[in-house]
Amino acid sequence: MRIQGNHVIILLITISLITCSCSSSRHSNSVSKDGYQLIFDGKTLDGWEYDPVYWRLENGILIGEVTPSTLLKRNSFIIKKDLITRDFDLKVDYRVSLNGNSGINYRSEPVDSLPYAMRGYQADIDGQNLYTAQNYEERGRTTLAYRGQKVIINTPEASTSLKDNIKNNAWTKTIVTGTLGNADSLKGAVKNEDWNEYHLIIKGNRLLHYINGILMSDVTDNDNTNRKFSGRLGVQVHVGGPMKIEYRNFRIKEL
Repeated sequence: MRIQGNHVIILLITISLITCSCSSSRHSNSVSKDGYQLIFDGKTLDGWEYDPVYWRLENGILIGEVTPSTLLKRNSFIIKKDLITRDFDLKVDYRVSLNGNSGINYRSEPVDSLPYAMRGYQADIDGQNLYTAQNYEERGRTTLAYRGQKVIINTPEASTSLKDNIKNNAWTKTIVTGTLGNADSLKGAVKNEDWNEYHLIIKGNRLLHYINGILMSDVTDNDNTNRKFSGRLGVQVHVGGPMKIEYRNFRIKEL
């Protein structure tokens, strides 16, 4: 069959468009091969449970904000509905105001009697970087590891309550087995009022918190009574004064 000149041009354009489309598809697939999946699309907050007084989406960024007229009496979370965190690798960029206080809860559970409340492991965040990257258990054993600590957590005596094993807002059945670096250097690696990358590697009873590529806390949880191997994911606005926390590029993969 003979093809006229105009038809040849149209055919070449069609082939070119198909080739580009395939190339783009391959590129998209290669990006997803690292296993990370975005857990909010930057367009809507569908699939999340939250109080709209404190949480909103702007320009692809998840924002939690407390104003002078919306002060909290207790912490409030935005909770992912359809995601159970077990063994996972999570990365997210965050920016917090100087007086801000937040955290990323994982392997956690909602508190039935309180709306938008959670109980469980938390990767801590605060604007003055006093607590950022420590491992804190919300409504549980409190501080499990401060920034710079490598720890092992042990099971308390069966007859004791949680309160019996907490002192100065820290769990006492903890053994510090090593240091992850100089405290000032670790704090200096966290940027004030700027974007930082939080990286969590959670596998079995090993809980690793990184900021900007630096390991900041390392927990081995041997507490057979209180540790958790699965649960929900959420992020927090904290009781206190006005504050703002921003999250973007929230992505996770199973391990």
